[in-house]
Amino acid sequence: MTDRPESRLPSAHPQGPAGVWRVLVVESLVNDMEALVKGLRRHGHDVTGVRTGVEALRAFEDVDFVLLDLELPDLDGLEVCRTIRTACDVPMIAVTASGTELDRVLGLQAGADDYVVKPYGFRELMARMDAVMRRVRPQPPAAQVVSHGPLRIDASSREVSLDGLGIEVTRKEFDLLYLLASHPDTVIPRKRLMQQIWGDSWSRRTVDTHVSSLRSKLGSGGWIITVRGVGFRFGQAAAEQVSA
Repeated sequence: MTDRPESRLPSAHPQGPAGVWRVLVVESLVNDMEALVKGLRRHGHDVTGVRTGVEALRAFEDVDFVLLDLELPDLDGLEVCRTIRTACDVPMIAVTASGTELDRVLGLQAGADDYVVKPYGFRELMARMDAVMRRVRPQPPAAQVVSHGPLRIDASSREVSLDGLGIEVTRKEFDLLYLLASHPDTVIPRKRLMQQIWGDSWSRRTVDTHVSSLRSKLGSGGWIITVRGVGFRFGQAAAEQVSA
């Protein structure tokens, strides 16, 4: 292959905005996949490599980034892209040997955040991954740990605990809870939540679904208060109610 991804690997590359990423590499050519996996791991990332669309659809959940080859041996790469985007808003770059304008448009319309044409340099790929992450990930407030009574939210480790017990939350559930808890005296409009956390990938019920899930996991609807017709606010009284 001309210009294998590993061939332009720089000696050092700064970590992206999120530090260590869980990256899913979907690449049909075994040499290219191994080179990408090796290069990304050298930069400190946690990488899983697969070669088919079926494997990709089994592995994309709970990753931070997807590099998706659109030329797959079993499934239409665009359909795989659409399926992943329908299920979640994980950052995703489409990789293909087809570089026509129509191919790029179809890839972006299918849900990719960016498009890379083979052959490409590893340095360019890392720069594009960094740029996508900066666009799609909300910037957290300065405070790294937000505590309200028995509820503790740690932004550095992205962990939530209640009465000292860990609560398993998804990436977007964490972002939503952290944003609300960081502004306990503020009613945050639904539109701001959608734009800041989900960007352009959301439906009308996206916020409601995540709020409902968080209330269930936290064991009380009092942690997140619905302000009808406006948005949501953090429930300041919830800590006292839970401790009582």
